[in-house]
Amino acid sequence: MQLTREESVVIVIDVQGKLATIVQEASALALTIEKLIEASSRLSVPALWVEQVPDKLGPTIPSIANSMFYFHPEREPIIKSSFSAMGEPKFKQSLKSLNRKQVILVGMEAHICVYQTAQDLLADGYEVFVLIDGVSSRTTKNYQLGLSRMEQLGVILTSVEMLVFEWQKTTEGSHFKAITKLFR
Repeated sequence: MQLTREESVVIVIDVQGKLATIVQEASALALTIEKLIEASSRLSVPALWVEQVPDKLGPTIPSIANSMFYFHPEREPIIKSSFSAMGEPKFKQSLKSLNRKQVILVGMEAHICVYQTAQDLLADGYEVFVLIDGVSSRTTKNYQLGLSRMEQLGVILTSVEMLVFEWQKTTEGSHFKAITKLFR
């Protein structure tokens, strides 16, 4: 299956509050998601973001929220109470309106909200990609189990660098230098 930027959409899931600071490799996770948000903007790939009951869990962490507001200013976080983003009608409507079939998931936790979102997206006929360096859980075992279960369902596992250069396809183009700087 060939991943293209014309068919892709990025979904940032629940990188919020205190939980975002206690998941495995929290700083690396935030940096990966920030790189993806910038690259998606430069390559005209839309991004959506969801927050799980932010009045209880807190808002998206500032570095990621700031990246979203800067690189995708047309987007606001979509509030949800279901673990799967697909359980929120506003999210489903926003995703459907983009008319894209390849969904790239990042966020937390890999074994709960990311997993259940991936499961529902697959059931709705989407091609689902998960960045192994763009998701996390509080424990390594749950992170690994989440990835394993998603892969069993048919999710394609990739990394931020692999994904972005798959979108880029060539060393030509106006954004190539900026994209390469993200990974130095």
